[in-house]
Amino acid sequence: MVSVWDELVGQEPAVKILQRAVAAADNQLQGMSGADVAGMTHAWLITGPPGSGRSNAGRAFAAALQCGLQGCNECTNCRTVLSGAHPDVSLIRTELLSIRVAEIRELIRRAAMSPTQGRWQVMVVEDADRLTEQAADALLKSIEEPSPRTLWVLCAPTVEDVVPTIRSRCRLLVLRTPPTAAVAKMLAERTGIDPELATFAARAAQGHIGRAKALARDEVVRQRRSNVLKVPFELRTIGSCLNAAAKLVDAAKEEAKASAAEVDQRERAELEQALGVGTKGAKPRDSNAALKELEDQQKARAKRWERDVLDRSLVDLMALYRDVLVVQTNAGAELINAELEREIAQLARRTTPEQTIRRIDALTHCRDAIDTNVAPLLAVEALTLSLHEG
Repeated sequence: MVSVWDELVGQEPAVKILQRAVAAADNQLQGMSGADVAGMTHAWLITGPPGSGRSNAGRAFAAALQCGLQGCNECTNCRTVLSGAHPDVSLIRTELLSIRVAEIRELIRRAAMSPTQGRWQVMVVEDADRLTEQAADALLKSIEEPSPRTLWVLCAPTVEDVVPTIRSRCRLLVLRTPPTAAVAKMLAERTGIDPELATFAARAAQGHIGRAKALARDEVVRQRRSNVLKVPFELRTIGSCLNAAAKLVDAAKEEAKASAAEVDQRERAELEQALGVGTKGAKPRDSNAALKELEDQQKARAKRWERDVLDRSLVDLMALYRDVLVVQTNAGAELINAELEREIAQLARRTTPEQTIRRIDALTHCRDAIDTNVAPLLAVEALTLSLHEG
């Protein structure tokens, strides 16, 4: 039977908790005396590693709460929630570096209203880890004193990414990394790709479902990943380290630029049409200010996308050194990069487990440095010098 929970691959324990909460919410609405309403609360914090399905969980939960059949995936409520068109479900996410206080204040204003068509007013904040300090302060009061039929669903990678005052007032739901077998099965069944390719994509994506889909469908994505994994085997001199760093950063810029180009062009065309640019009624001064604001937002988004692409490359490199450590310690675990088994074995023989651990630490430090606004090229140059076997 099809349901809104089908997109949550490998998250059966979490789905059961959310389903119990939906049932309790139904009992609460119906005022059933003696019914179980303990599984429901007005604020939830859903955490989990990237690609585990935090946002999908938030949307599915909202759809099931609005659905009379607790998530049938076929009624108007389910379909409009999942598409982002339901009037009583607000979905907020950002492609910028942070969620500003103005956006949260608008969300709080909507949260104070009674549902117009649905059963609940549901506010889903998909990037709660990107709230500014002012935005978090504004959100806190609304979570502390919610309207009777308002629910908050916050999503973040870890509980530590949300300020203590907010997370202490939410019920925590932790998603796990989806098992490789579950992701591979999903890819094979829903996309019709070869099972062997599905298994490779699931393993290489390390549980990130969106990444697994991209690897399975696009040869260009697979080639980019392959180029990243060549880096440790090319670091023979100081010059090669600096060149490798430049290539990694340039590749991230190019991929982010290509992803943003079409979106930027469409957004500008839509804004110009809304402003009436080129028509007699347009006011050039107002138009220029709006277009300048859009350009600033697009630049901030491009910066975030560039960071995300670079971070993904660093995660792939960490997986490679994890495989090296598995071989060095005879751990017997499955290799993430099984297609590079021979190269990994050679690298394992040339180095020690202690050196491998130091290189994994260097990758972690590089990710942290980029996240705190260190210039990407400087951070990656320091990294490649640390990875150099000399």
